[in-house]
Amino acid sequence: MVTLYSSPSTHSSGAVASYSNSSIGLYNYHHNKQIAVSSILSRKFGSLQINQKPFWNAVRMQDGAVATLPSKIENETPLKKLKNGILPVAPPKEQKDTIDFDSNKAKSTVSITVVGASGDLAKKKIFPALFALYYEGCLPEHFTIFGYARSKMTDAELRNMVSKTLTCRIDKRENCGEKMEQFLERCFYHSGQYDSQENFAELDKKLKEHETGRFSNRLFYLSIPPNIFINAVRCASLSASSAHGWTRVIVEKPFGRDSESSAALTRSLKQYLNEDQIFRIDHYLGKELVENLSVLRFSNLIFEPLWSRQYIRNVQFIFSEDFGTEGRGGYFDHYGIIRDIMQNHLLQILALFAMETPVSLDAEDIRNEKVKVLRSMRPLQLDDVIIGQYKSHTKGDVTYPGYTDDKTVPKDSLTPTFAAAALFIDNARWDGVPFLMKAGKALHTRSAEIRVQFRHVPGNLYNKNFGSDLDQATNELVIRVQPNEAIYLKINNKVPGLGMRLDRSNLNLLYSARYSKEIPDAYERLLLDAIEGERRLFIRSDELDAAWSLFTPVLKELEDKKIVPEYYPYGSRGPIGAHYLAARYKVRWGDLV
Repeated sequence: MVTLYSSPSTHSSGAVASYSNSSIGLYNYHHNKQIAVSSILSRKFGSLQINQKPFWNAVRMQDGAVATLPSKIENETPLKKLKNGILPVAPPKEQKDTIDFDSNKAKSTVSITVVGASGDLAKKKIFPALFALYYEGCLPEHFTIFGYARSKMTDAELRNMVSKTLTCRIDKRENCGEKMEQFLERCFYHSGQYDSQENFAELDKKLKEHETGRFSNRLFYLSIPPNIFINAVRCASLSASSAHGWTRVIVEKPFGRDSESSAALTRSLKQYLNEDQIFRIDHYLGKELVENLSVLRFSNLIFEPLWSRQYIRNVQFIFSEDFGTEGRGGYFDHYGIIRDIMQNHLLQILALFAMETPVSLDAEDIRNEKVKVLRSMRPLQLDDVIIGQYKSHTKGDVTYPGYTDDKTVPKDSLTPTFAAAALFIDNARWDGVPFLMKAGKALHTRSAEIRVQFRHVPGNLYNKNFGSDLDQATNELVIRVQPNEAIYLKINNKVPGLGMRLDRSNLNLLYSARYSKEIPDAYERLLLDAIEGERRLFIRSDELDAAWSLFTPVLKELEDKKIVPEYYPYGSRGPIGAHYLAARYKVRWGDLV
């Protein structure tokens, strides 16, 4: 038998228990059980440093000596005393905040501050997305929206500005005007400098007035140029963070210009925020068809076995806009099409497309698999890159300006407005499969799509029915991200009739025909995820590092060698060099058919 009590002095019976071998076994059982619990808690909640000691104060040993044990468990994380046989564990701060928020919804509030509220992004995307979430009933019952910018503006002026961009769902027009009024009543404005702690402290006071003693959570959306990110984060973190709930910051791209500047930005952000407070937004990851990519692959048996080098000949990621910089050349000229589109939007989609099956749908499991893909990729070589720049072109009576005709662009600029690249993933699934990217401005059409071209059927009996063009006999899966969202599969099919004539047909899922519901804007999904703490569609710092490591060497080489881009007419299909690049790997661009 083992005698357990608070301390030797408090034991009044004077009885001495003999500490037999069975008693030692009982002690070891409880001690080892505590170690096992500690191990489980460590795996569940991260690096909890649990002192593996029994939680009794003293044990009377067999020889009569008293072994005094710690009166409480000493931990770096707040483990509580054993109570009623249960050892409650406080989770890490962010998780604890989320738990408190969920369990105290009636007493909690969310304050959303749009930093840079007077800019185009805020007016055209962020405020309309927040209203859509409100209209759908997705925002918490208690919330407040604050606009913050340097411009002098009243609450009424902000509401008037925002009201001009709000729209209701096509399929939900009931009470639209009433809903808009209710939403605008929740919108307020505070003018201040982005580098002023005093101004952010004033914002903090206003936020507290609207939070009215509720459990507060705060989200800051940085809709501002990247050169002032750090100032705004520093001031918001030090002067306007939530005292009790969570504080999160959404950061818009670009995340630096290369590996070095991106790493410096991350280090600066982490001086004031933890990684789990930073939400790096790439709005393409919030698009419906990109979201559907993993569903298509992992929930349909017909696709997953084909998703490898054994069956896929090449994969194409194509992005095109039918307009130029249109006065935004000053911003664009500093980055170019590779940084603006390929290094983030297209590469993120590629990682989602090529990743292995994650352990679960948990954000970290998915992001872990994306990082593995990025780290398996070869750094991009100059020989595998084609760059172009659009020039003036007259069509009919209309003359379209060239890139350098933009007054905000230097006349001698070599910044590419078009780029095509061939990338490779050196792992067992994708070894040798070309992943082709193409992105450009001022092209013949506006589109974004993924094209999966499958290998030819070995010994195909019907090759002669297609003539000599084997590409026509290739199955192709097309995922059209925008516009007119669709998924369709090109298959070979016999044309009805007495002869044997083959044709290519589409098995087509056109979203507008299949679903009457209006597709939400990408910003709606991402804002809702940020509010709910869902990080699956946001970019982790190691993802960002791996992405920049692929593109930084070739970007530096292009700039150091002052490579002259190939010029292409405004409204054309882009530089001829892109076709030669694809032909080198026996590929034809799918959007040319």
